[in-house]
Order: sequence, then structure tokens, then C-alpha cells
Amino acid sequence: MAPATESPAALLEMRGIEKSYPGVRALDGVDLTVREGEVAALVGENGAGKSTLIKILAGAQHMDRGEIRLGGAPVRVDSPSDAMELGIRVIYQEFNLVPQLTVMENIFLGREPTKAGLVDFRRMEAECAGLLDRVGAEARPRDLVGRLSVAQQQLVEIAKALSQDARILVLDEPSATLTERELDRLFGLIRDLRDHGVGMIYISHRLEEIFEIADTVTVLRDGAHVITAPTSSLTREDIIRHMVGRELKDHIPSTTAHTAGEALRVEGLTRRGHFHDVNFVVREGEIVALAGLVGSGRTEVARAIFGADPVDAGRILVSGQEARIASPRDSISHGIGLATEDRKSQGLVLGLGVSANVTLADLRAISRRGLLSRTLESRAADEYIDQLKIRTPSRAQLVRLLSGGNQQKVVLAKWLFTDSKVLILDEPTRGIDVGTKTEIYSLMNDLCDRGKAILMISSELPEILGVAHRIYVMREGALVGELAREDATQERIMDLATGGSNG
Repeated sequence: MAPATESPAALLEMRGIEKSYPGVRALDGVDLTVREGEVAALVGENGAGKSTLIKILAGAQHMDRGEIRLGGAPVRVDSPSDAMELGIRVIYQEFNLVPQLTVMENIFLGREPTKAGLVDFRRMEAECAGLLDRVGAEARPRDLVGRLSVAQQQLVEIAKALSQDARILVLDEPSATLTERELDRLFGLIRDLRDHGVGMIYISHRLEEIFEIADTVTVLRDGAHVITAPTSSLTREDIIRHMVGRELKDHIPSTTAHTAGEALRVEGLTRRGHFHDVNFVVREGEIVALAGLVGSGRTEVARAIFGADPVDAGRILVSGQEARIASPRDSISHGIGLATEDRKSQGLVLGLGVSANVTLADLRAISRRGLLSRTLESRAADEYIDQLKIRTPSRAQLVRLLSGGNQQKVVLAKWLFTDSKVLILDEPTRGIDVGTKTEIYSLMNDLCDRGKAILMISSELPEILGVAHRIYVMREGALVGELAREDATQERIMDLATGGSNG
């Protein structure tokens, strides 16, 4: 009688992991198992404990209680160097690369091959070329990392991990800034690594990716382990229910536009080399989306309207009056707010608390006789913490310690505090869990009901179709089409964005 087929051995076991911070229980007895040649998805709302668990695995945080076993043997991971020696590599959303160094210098940083006491550049280049070929990177060993695309930098990070004989590879939101073609290439690489026995933890808020690439799914909620199950045994609705603890139907709630007068008009806006002759209108009480592929010029247009970048030609009108905007300060004075795509480096001051960030764009509103009033600042922060359901131990909590979804809510609170007439939201739900996405969609609808005008940039077509009342499509720096909600489909948007013939 043939022996029963056994499942692959457990490569990584994290058992009963506990971690607390002042006022917050981040992890409460969490378990996670990854087997050889397995892609284990780790999902949960922002603040569920995913990042804390991974930081403990990477040696960046110390657990209060629990056990980590590798290949069946207990191990201690007290530092990142311990994790590296054990073959554990984490590729975070913010890459750990030095832009000023070459690809090969980044891959072998601190581990350069030597010959006669000197760095052996010939050997380093040859080994680097082999690693780049393995991961399918187009970059060359002597290319400067700072000049590579995000997708190529990500492949350099993976090549670096493979050069260190990674047994466990953690990919944290790897698709956040990738095109569909780049994502397909990444998935091909992940499958190849799986075939070679590497165990992987895949963290993503995009559930469609989980079903395409993951073998198992582990769900965390409020710092606790909810379920681990084969991906094939779950539906999208199952995962959402486990993440949020309730049924979440119609997670993109739409609303009817109640349009009034023009809030924002752009005429002939041009910035040479970036976009040209852009014309569109956003009315009070509607959400207008700018769709298009990465590099189509959407973000560049938003930055120009906000005064972050200069323009060569064109006019911007707010409420029918021409607005001369040469800086973000001018834009704010005209009632325009911009929630940037990169909230951490451009939308927030991570070293300040929630209250300071909420009021940062209008300090005069919380000043009396030229001095900041902590009472007014606290009152404003408490109002928006309550209104936007910002999950924070206190208004003084440093913003860098909040989850991504709560950081985004703080950004939105900042512009609500300035009472902006026009809100430009660049990728407003990127890196945010499905439950918090629903809250942000509902907030956007509420703002429209209050007469605000919203210009939204998004790379997620279901989001655009579910939220926007009208859609402008950009391609290669130009507006190439306008679609009403009832006429729009993913196919029509992509046809316009890629230069097809059916737009």
C-alpha cells in the first residue's frame, strides 16, 4: 500500500505571540505557520497586528511572550542580524536600499566579496548579474538604484534576499505601486521561488491577489488570530467577514451627485514634459476621477493644481474666479486641499502627534494673539478623531505609530479642518484594509452631500466605477476621454488609457 502523501514540513512556526505597547495590546496569542514551498497570506484590517508580527519575526521588535521555531527548532530573533543569519528576509513597502549606490553595491552591502584584502568588483558584478537574471530584472549590476523604477527596485530587494540564502521571504504590500504587467512578472517569480522550497508570507489588502497567489490565508483581527485556512476553501466574503467581524455588503457605497456650481475648472493646463492642454471641471457635490496608467500624468496634474509644481500655461478657476496659484499656501488660501499619494513623506509629520497634524495646515485657526492655543488644538483634534473614527490611544499619539488607514484619516482630517471647498485625493485608499476603505468611501459621499467637490486619482478601476460620478481618462500627459458613471466600464477605461480604438 502506497504511503499517504504528507504535507510539506513546517518551515516557520510562530506560537502564542504577545506584544503590548502603552495603552495598546497589539498581539494577543497569535499563531502563524509557513511550510516549505508555501505562500501564506497574512491579512487583516489596519491595526490588526500584521506589521507588529512581522517586525517581531524580523528582529525589529521584541515579543513579550511566545515562541518562534524554524525547521522545528526554537530560535531567538533578537535583532535584524539574527533574522538575517536564520534566513529570514522582509521586503517592506519602503525599500531598504541606498539610492546613491549601484545595484551590486546594494545587494552585497556589508558582505562584499574580497580578493587579497580588496573588494573583488569583477566577482561581485558576475554574482549580481546571476541574481538579477534569476529574478528577471532588467537592471544591470552597475546601474544606480536611485534611477530604477519602483518595480525594478523591488526585484533588486528580492535579489538581495536570495543572495543571503533566504528561507523565509516576507513581502509587505508588494503590489502597491506596480502595473498589471509588473505584478504578473512578480507573481511568476514568487511561483518560481515556491517551487524551490522558499516559504513566503504575502501581505496585501488586495484580496484578488490573495486568491491568485496564496496557498493559505491567516486572518488577524484586533491583535488576535481569527482563522488559518487553505485559500481554496474561502471566498472573498469569508475573508472580509473574518477581517471585520461582520458582513460587509457593497463595500463601495455609491451616492447620487447633487451638483451645483463649478468648484474647480482647469483650462489649458500645461507643464512641459509632464502634461499638456488639460481641461476639466469639478462641480460642487460630485466626485470626479482621474483614471489612467501609472505615468499618464495624473499625479503631476494634481500637484500643479495644488501649487507644488510650476506650470507653463493654463488657468485654474475656483468657484468661477481665476486663482493665481504659485505655491501650496496659495492653494490652501483658495480652499484647495491635497491628500498626496505618499502620505508618510508628503502628507504627515510623522514625529508629531495626531492633534498637531490635524491642525497643521491652518495654525491661525488655533492661535490667539499670535500664540498657539493647546485647548483649541485639542478640541479640534477630538472633533475629528470622533467624526472620522480615528483609532488612536490619545490625541498626543505620534502619527508614525498609527496604522496606514488611521494615518490616512488624519490626512483627511487636516483638510477638513481647513474647510477646503475642493479636495484632491491621490490614491486615497492605497494600502488600506477593506473595512477602512468603506469608511473613507462613506466619508467622501458625506462630503459630497455637504457640497464639497472631490477630484480623486485611483489606479483601482472597481473603486473608480463604484465611487466616481464622472471619469476623465489620461494617457501620456493628455486627457483622452470623459465618461459618465452609467457609461463607464473597466474595458472602456482601459481602452482609452492604452490608446485603443473603442474609446
